Amino acid sequence: MAVLNQRTPTPKLLPHHGRISHKPLLPPRLIHCSATAPPKNHRLNSETPILNPATSRPPVINDPSLKSTWTHRAWVAGGCSTVLISLAKSISASADSHIWVEPILAGLFGYVMADLGSGIYHWGIDNYGGAETPVFGAQIDAFQGHHKWPWTITRRQFANNLHALAKVVTFIVLPINLVTDDPVLLGFVGMCSGCIMFSQQFHAWAHMTKSRLPPMVVKLQDGGVLVSRLQHAEHHRAPYNNNYCIVSGVWNEVLDGLSFFEALEMVIYFKFGVRPRSWTEPNSDWTEDPETTTLVS
Repeated sequence: MAVLNQRTPTPKLLPHHGRISHKPLLPPRLIHCSATAPPKNHRLNSETPILNPATSRPPVINDPSLKSTWTHRAWVAGGCSTVLISLAKSISASADSHIWVEPILAGLFGYVMADLGSGIYHWGIDNYGGAETPVFGAQIDAFQGHHKWPWTITRRQFANNLHALAKVVTFIVLPINLVTDDPVLLGFVGMCSGCIMFSQQFHAWAHMTKSRLPPMVVKLQDGGVLVSRLQHAEHHRAPYNNNYCIVSGVWNEVLDGLSFFEALEMVIYFKFGVRPRSWTEPNSDWTEDPETTTLVS
């Protein structure tokens, strides 16, 4: 306003020279930017929801929640029983029909697909939902907190670590065992469900040092049969959006090379307007806590 007062001696020139003036009071560039894309983009980002960041609390060493209960053991026993029944029925039916190649190939295919399934499941609960999510809340909370305190999975007792997946396997595989005697189908179901159920144990082994692992496990990891420690370590480094598969890890290079999970994230974003956690800048929720790691090492 002070500048306008200085120019009042020639007010009649302003209507004629306002469009060609080279010294406007406010630069056009500033006026343009203040009313266009940046505010709109900022509003879009602030209103686009990110489903529940990690809510896990720091675990306590020798935490009772890491110990197995009899309920956990019962579910693991049920899951193992259904898997063994599938494999036993497949072997028996193969012997009766003298068909061996197809069930074996079906079992190998089940092993490969279990790795793919573990990756998709791991990606989903790493990036979406939170502790309050129905049914899967506890697993989501544990997986999302796992990035900050990865050592907890090595402290979980066997049944505590596997019972959630064993429960799912029991409910899905038991009906299949009751309705079919097809050796090919049973071979696939038995191998796939077994690998999925034990994927959390393979995951725990991937966080242990060689000195703490049975020699056979080390050989299977080095041979690529089970996900290796080096491969899974990449999942715990920025940008924390790759190497999700935790059975053998054979799918990791393929899926990451095809940007498979990034494509799924875009579909979910454009369909539901929800961003995954991996789109945020890595913060303390993703970064391993060195203090607790030192305490348990």
